[in-house]
Amino acid sequence: MKATTNPSIHDVIISGAGPVGLFLACELALAKCSVLILEKTESPHSPLKHLPFGIRGFSAPTIEALYRRGLLAELEIHKRLKNPHTGTTSGQGPQRQAGHFAGIPFLEGNIDTSQWEYRLPGSPETSLISEMAELEAILTRRAEALGVEIRRGLSVTDVLQTDESVTVWSENQSFHAKWLVGCDGSRSMVRKMGGFEFAGTEPEFTGYTTLVDIADPEKLRPGRNVTSAGMYMQSQPGYVLMQDFDGGAFHSSETPITREHIQDVLRRISGTDVTINALHTATTWTDRARQATRYRNGRILLAGDAAHIHSPLGGQGLNLGLGDAMNLGWKLAAAIQKHTSDDLLDSYHSERHPIGVQVLDWSRAQVAIMQPAPHARALHAIFRDLISTRDGATYMAGKVWGIHMHYDLGGNHPLIGRSVPNFEFEDGTKIGELMHDGRMILLDFHASASLQRLPNEYGERVRYISGQVKDQLGLSAVLIRPDGIIAWVSESTGNNGKHLDQILSRYWNVVTH
Repeated sequence: MKATTNPSIHDVIISGAGPVGLFLACELALAKCSVLILEKTESPHSPLKHLPFGIRGFSAPTIEALYRRGLLAELEIHKRLKNPHTGTTSGQGPQRQAGHFAGIPFLEGNIDTSQWEYRLPGSPETSLISEMAELEAILTRRAEALGVEIRRGLSVTDVLQTDESVTVWSENQSFHAKWLVGCDGSRSMVRKMGGFEFAGTEPEFTGYTTLVDIADPEKLRPGRNVTSAGMYMQSQPGYVLMQDFDGGAFHSSETPITREHIQDVLRRISGTDVTINALHTATTWTDRARQATRYRNGRILLAGDAAHIHSPLGGQGLNLGLGDAMNLGWKLAAAIQKHTSDDLLDSYHSERHPIGVQVLDWSRAQVAIMQPAPHARALHAIFRDLISTRDGATYMAGKVWGIHMHYDLGGNHPLIGRSVPNFEFEDGTKIGELMHDGRMILLDFHASASLQRLPNEYGERVRYISGQVKDQLGLSAVLIRPDGIIAWVSESTGNNGKHLDQILSRYWNVVTH
């Protein structure tokens, strides 16, 4: 059968309509790029995307990204489910579990937020929960409102790129774009067809996420339990999560998951004779940790699980992927519109790949101390003692919540390469509320004459804002990238124009009149 050609050429085709693909599409469309999303599933609805299976904990960079695009207020589930680790409203106050490392909890009352000197009062929360279905629904509405075309039931089967464009096939249909981004998950066809190397380590365990009817749930201890045979957790009635250190064998075998199998694994790990009456839903996963050695190959890029996979321990996978989208969107848009050099797009890899390395190693470290072996139990005990201290809990919270995420952008000030503090103006407006349009912002606290002229040289790409804020943190001006990262700071009111011009020229071509 001859392939049906779709003659229109989009700026970008995105493979995958999960949260990462949808968020990236929103960022590109916000910058006036034409976007087509191809999604292999016919329907966005799946029981695995709803509570308790679809529960996801958002870290500070994700929350800030949603806030800066005006999307945070649309999230509702976190308002009634206060505990991101149990999905319940129990255990409030200083003894509430705020997170965990390898199943070892750190408590809210032990976290010393005063150590995070650049988080100003009025900043968004450092963590909250949602479900995959809620987030996807919000992002789908936004994408469609911005003109993104979403076509479902179309999986990518082949890819061909030239120096000028990319052609994507889905069975007997072909689509054309200037760029292609694979956001199609851990088994990404875009990654395979695009010639990317996916390097890393093999799994230690098979993980199980199940919804079951248990005849005698009192035989299982509540919460997360690391045993001599693995780990199990019962956080809601009938919701059981397990880790079986079989080297990932069951997950790789693709054997059907039966009630009997789940009962056998649960009995062995828990050391009880617990009985499962019915199995309603189950899925498996592993701690396989792999990462694309490069995030760009010509006109093909990767983001989210297509670029990196790891154990879901700590819930950092979705946050990592959404961070990819926030970093890539404005850079790819600038490349499409020829507002910048190719170096800016290449910085997507140089900035995000090291963050991925850190998350994969964080996942591996957790697995290392959860194994059912004496040396792992010894390490587990030491980590438990450290995490019970104030400094230990604060360190863990800062890592899990992404408080210290940093890009190496050069410069001597500790804020360069970090998320902009949520400066509050005298009228109560916060800087995050002024970032909905996705533009770069030059924030000048003193209306400096040497700075006011510069944004005009870059057209609408740079927005100049001047005004007094309640806490300047010793600064006189900051340059904020579209993704909310500080690219430049000034601590004086002197002539900063020349230095700032050098920084701006790294990002944008000067507008010619």
